[in-house]
Amino acid sequence: MKPIVGITMGDPSGNGPEISIKALLDPKIYERCNPLVIGDAVCLKEAVRAVKAEGEIQINPVERIEDAKFNHGFVDVLDMRQVEISRRLFRKDRRKLAENMCEAELAKAYEQSGRMCGEAAFQYVKKVIELAMEGKVDATVTNALNKDHINLAGHHYSGHTEIYAHYTGTEHYTMMLAHEELRVVHVSTHVSLSEACRRVKKDRVLEVIRIADAGCRALGIEKPKIGVAGLNPHCGENGMFGREEIEEIQPAIDEAIAEGICIPEGKSTPPDTVFSKALGGWYDIVVVMYHDQGHIPLKVKGFVYNKELKKWDAVAGINVTLGLPIIRASVDHGTGEGHAGDGSANELSLVNAIDYAIRMAKSGRI
Repeated sequence: MKPIVGITMGDPSGNGPEISIKALLDPKIYERCNPLVIGDAVCLKEAVRAVKAEGEIQINPVERIEDAKFNHGFVDVLDMRQVEISRRLFRKDRRKLAENMCEAELAKAYEQSGRMCGEAAFQYVKKVIELAMEGKVDATVTNALNKDHINLAGHHYSGHTEIYAHYTGTEHYTMMLAHEELRVVHVSTHVSLSEACRRVKKDRVLEVIRIADAGCRALGIEKPKIGVAGLNPHCGENGMFGREEIEEIQPAIDEAIAEGICIPEGKSTPPDTVFSKALGGWYDIVVVMYHDQGHIPLKVKGFVYNKELKKWDAVAGINVTLGLPIIRASVDHGTGEGHAGDGSANELSLVNAIDYAIRMAKSGRI
């Protein structure tokens, strides 16, 4: 039986609606799952026009999952009716509106649009979490949020991960980024670098190693090999450049190995070589100590800009939240507001996120 995958539309003033339509033009997705978009039908209908897919695909608004068609050629959308389309503004609209509005009026219009779109995007996420917790969808996939917009709407979260943790009652979780066979998980994410260093503590490092091991097993890797990045240059050179590796990271590694978790080298690996080794097959996943330590190598590999054509050939990384009681995969890029509405958005990251969600749903493990 094919899993039902709930896909949030993302911020209505971003590229999520177009990316969703482009992804669901692929019949292979319907061969492997039953996709259901959580969003606004009116936005998706405009997105069909933006990507010039009229005649190829129809929007099917539903109020209940039972009314979905789950057939290629239709995009089933649980219609949340959050957006007044005349008030939604893309960034590309600014120049045209500026001809008839003063700067204060323009700023107010964008603030009102942002608040409405932030509320809408938040409600899509909340709804898909509810559906997953109730067992009505088997996995969830999220398009990008605009953090400013959801905060304008009064929802003070730093991103999807924190929303999911709150509404699932999850205390122990981490972000996994992935592109092809390169995977990383983080000890900390959205905090300052000084705070990130303070958060490198044995208990948290061990917790993330355990979550990494479980996450790989959920993807069907029976005996995951885990690399653990050091925090300091050269892993601190025996304490000359810092003692976190000695006092916090190594004790966590020792305990993980005692539990049967495979850390091939038995110690942390210098951050400047750990990813080359991972790409060479030494590790199935790398535990990193802070946000950019993991994000930079993933985006160097997954985000490919064509300088001759002046466009992105690929925006392909994904984000999976590990440790939740439900499955959540996501695109690993922003809302693309500079090009939203012009039909140029790249759908590869969403396609890959759907693929990960299907794999995890079929494995029966989270």
